[in-house]
Amino acid sequence: RTLAARGLVEAITWSFIPAGEAKSFGGGAAGLELANPISTEMSSMRPGLLPGLLTALKRNRNRGFSDAALFELGQAYRGERPEDQYLSAAGVRAGTARLAGGGRHWDGAANDVDLFDAKADAVAVLAALGFDPAKAQVTRDAPAWYHPGRSGTLRLGPKTILAHFGEVHPATLKELDFAAPVAAFEVFLDALPAQKAKSRAKPRLEAADLLPVRRDFAFVLDRDVAAGEVVRAAAGADKALISDVQVFDVFESGALAEEGKKSLAVEVTLQPTSETLTDKDIEAVAQKVAAAVKAATGGEIRS
Repeated sequence: RTLAARGLVEAITWSFIPAGEAKSFGGGAAGLELANPISTEMSSMRPGLLPGLLTALKRNRNRGFSDAALFELGQAYRGERPEDQYLSAAGVRAGTARLAGGGRHWDGAANDVDLFDAKADAVAVLAALGFDPAKAQVTRDAPAWYHPGRSGTLRLGPKTILAHFGEVHPATLKELDFAAPVAAFEVFLDALPAQKAKSRAKPRLEAADLLPVRRDFAFVLDRDVAAGEVVRAAAGADKALISDVQVFDVFESGALAEEGKKSLAVEVTLQPTSETLTDKDIEAVAQKVAAAVKAATGGEIRS
C-alpha cells in the first residue's frame, strides 16, 4: 500500500529467469538450475526480484511507456536449502518516473530518477513496517549490479543488511538492452527485527520550554570517510543534550583535495530540558563532540 501510494504499480513476475540474468544478479548456482525448465529463458530460480522487474520495465518501454515505476513483493532464492529462501520487497523507477511525477511538464524539464528516489522508497517501506529508519546505517557496499558511487546499503549493525538502493549499473542495463536510467531498491523483510506489540496509548509528548542552542562544527577528514560516521559520532557525544545533527556543507577542493582530505560541516542542536545552558555547558558539549568525532573518524576541527 505504501509503495502504491508513492506512485509505483504492483507487478507479479516469474520466479524463473534466464541463467545469464541470474548470474548478473548474484545467482546462477547449479543447485538453482531447473531440471526441466519451461524454456531456456526460464531455467534458473531468481536470486532477487530485480531481474523480473527490469524485464517488465523493458516491456513497458517497448510499448511506449518509458517512464514506468513498478514494485513487487515475493520470494527469492540465495541457495537450494529452505533457509536460503527469503522474502523481499523491491521496486524500480525508470526515466523520469519520480515521486513528484514523470514526463513533460509546463514548469520545466523533468529530471531523471536517481539514487535518492530509490533510497526514499526503501526508507518508506522500512517505516511502514514499523522500523525506525534513523536506526539504520548507510554504507557504500551495494552489490555489483548497482552503480558504484550512486548506490548504498542500509544496515542494522555490521552483519544485518536491511536494504540496497541506488541507480542500476550501466553495464547491467546494457546486458538487458535497456538504455534509460533506472533507480532500484531491495528491502529484505526477513532481516527486520521483530516489532514489539503496539499500544493503543499515544506516547507522552515531551516538549521543552527552553530554546535550543545550535553550534556549527567543521571537520577535516580523509576523503573516504562517510558523513554518516560523523553524524553518528556527534549525536552520541551527549545523548542527553544533543537532539539533532545535520550536515550542511562539504568542501573537497584546493589544498584539501590534493592531500586526499575534505571538510565536512555539521550543525549540532542542543536541547536543554531543565535549565538554560551556560557558555561553560555549551563549550563542554562542544569538546565532547570534537573528541567523539576524532575518535570515530580521525577528523580534526578545521581551523
